[in-house]
Amino acid sequence: MIKSSLPPILHSDIGIDNIELRLLVAADLEYFNGHFPEQAVLPGVTQLDWAVRLGCQHFGYSEAVANLEVLKFQQLILPGQEVTLSISNNAAKAKLTFAYHDGENRYASGRIAFDSTPVNSKSATNISDEASQC
Repeated sequence: MIKSSLPPILHSDIGIDNIELRLLVAADLEYFNGHFPEQAVLPGVTQLDWAVRLGCQHFGYSEAVANLEVLKFQQLILPGQEVTLSISNNAAKAKLTFAYHDGENRYASGRIAFDSTPVNSKSATNISDEASQC
């Protein structure tokens, strides 16, 4: 898995088994360089990396991904957009379900299976602090 810089978190809504993070996909992110020359788009591998890392930070999984399931990229995320990343935890199955969206617009979604159950969860107040340090 790549280790991309995490985006700024503009707002977070934290529940017991789910989180919603409003992200700014800044136009000056290095991931837009050369992807693609005609129209810059946020690479799917970066979207996946953000979902894994932010989900692991909050729900306490190690970043050892066992499997990716039902991975879909429906629309392009463009420079300067704001999107919401929703992540739900199924601790019994050691899986996170994620979706990038903005209102009715769906950008990407999928399920991430881990090798083991969560070790511990992070508190709601720490996720944005940790994301800004990565």
